[in-house]
Amino acid sequence: MSHHAIPRRQFIRNTCGIALTAAFTPRVFGEKTSAPTEKLFTAMGISGSLDQAAVLKEAGAEFLIESVGDFLVPDQPDDIFEKNLAKLATSPLPILACNGFIRPANLHCIGPDANHGAILEWSDTTFRRLKQIGGKFIVFGSSGARKLPVGWPLEKADEQFVNLLKAMGTLAEKHAVMVVVEQLRSEECNFLNHIERAAALIRSAGHPRIRVLADLYHMRRMGDTPADLKAAMDVVAHVEIAEKETRSYPGISGDDFRPFFQVLRESRYSGAISIEGKGEPHQVAPAFAEISKQAAEV
Repeated sequence: MSHHAIPRRQFIRNTCGIALTAAFTPRVFGEKTSAPTEKLFTAMGISGSLDQAAVLKEAGAEFLIESVGDFLVPDQPDDIFEKNLAKLATSPLPILACNGFIRPANLHCIGPDANHGAILEWSDTTFRRLKQIGGKFIVFGSSGARKLPVGWPLEKADEQFVNLLKAMGTLAEKHAVMVVVEQLRSEECNFLNHIERAAALIRSAGHPRIRVLADLYHMRRMGDTPADLKAAMDVVAHVEIAEKETRSYPGISGDDFRPFFQVLRESRYSGAISIEGKGEPHQVAPAFAEISKQAAEV
């Protein structure tokens, strides 16, 4: 590790810590605000590369969600990661979280080839580096790693996944970060396709550092309703958004998210929202404007 590492980290903590704390005060420890606030979301961000930070900030983004594999590079030594730390030190936007969590094809969460030891080693490096950049949570989608093998009992898969989450929770606690499990549409993964299922397994894991990411795109593709979101709100820690048909940015097709926003408002959600979808750079600012408009109408 280079002798420049500590100053960089200190710089990142100083410049990004306040913004990230403001963006992610929600439900880390199950807290709720005493009353709904006029502004529904504490911050709005977008999944994107650090190289796009200046453009995205100009469009209204307050944080980025970067890639585990590309930015935290858990398969690379510390000196490679520190090059990314140096880039972050000059970034106009902080990184709130990272997605694309478990990439290696040989890592399996469930099934006869499940190898939790290797996954937890990967996780330990990932969480440690997330903490170094001042990030708050890891998005656990990882469709390939959690694919349910043909013929493998669902009950057994649930048990394996809950055990993995419990162990991940211990590591997340160690590094003061969080893991948010994302329900995925069935075209991408055959395990945990509905927010109700994801919430049930998170409750079974019973660790405050393991929570649910409510992805409105995946939820609506799978037919999840505002009532389903309401039933899961005790374990929801972040919200992602994109339009239903083509995963476009909000405002492009005119999707109405207000029924879901109403649930968030009534549940006193006090967290951030991020866009993860398809669109052109000139459509980012209108997307944030559309989110703000609909959120203000509930």
